[in-house]
Amino acid sequence: MTVRVTPKGGRDAVDGWMLDEAGRPVLKVRVSVAASEGAANAAVVVLIAKALGLPKSAVRISAGETSRVKRLAIDGATEAEASLAFGTPPAPSG
Repeated sequence: MTVRVTPKGGRDAVDGWMLDEAGRPVLKVRVSVAASEGAANAAVVVLIAKALGLPKSAVRISAGETSRVKRLAIDGATEAEASLAFGTPPAPSG
């Protein structure tokens, strides 16, 4: 799953799906902490795990540690469970 993170976003929340510049679906996520020393990454992991009802050890950042756009690897959740938690992503364009 690909997410776009807004650090210092006021609260921890999932704001829904959007299409990136290349037309790929990206889940918009905001966290209240700043992006320093991995705090925002940790908050994203906790938020996604909680939304899916999984332990935080089941969610890890597989790419984009220092970027706003991150790729998450999630163990123990199906696509259907992710759709229930976050809604259905828009169809890729192009």
